[in-house]
Amino acid sequence: MIMTFLQVGLGGAIGAMLRFGAGLLLSRTGGQGFPIAMLSVNVLGSFLMGLFFVWSLHRGFEGLTPFVMAGILGGFTTFSAFSLEAFTLFERGQVGAAAAYVALSVGLSIGALVVGIWAARGVLA
Repeated sequence: MIMTFLQVGLGGAIGAMLRFGAGLLLSRTGGQGFPIAMLSVNVLGSFLMGLFFVWSLHRGFEGLTPFVMAGILGGFTTFSAFSLEAFTLFERGQVGAAAAYVALSVGLSIGALVVGIWAARGVLA
């Protein structure tokens, strides 16, 4: 079990550095206030999650899942895991659950961020 944690940790460090580097690189292209860097990272990470998910199942590389999916891609973008979970629900025919998961994840996450900002401002003001 400790090796799995180490794989996730190492992969997460790699993914976070890749996200930071991609953000620096893409922020130079402009966007005029629109978060094009994070949008690009989220889309690319989701695409790579889909590729790796199928590839690992077909090639028998499920053992790399903690390192690649939870680690590298999780560190690169947690949006990729969110996308896979939403798609899995949809693919299983749980369309309502998939829609609820997407709406609740986005709505509650933004709401929690706002509450966190308000709370921090209240304490630090």
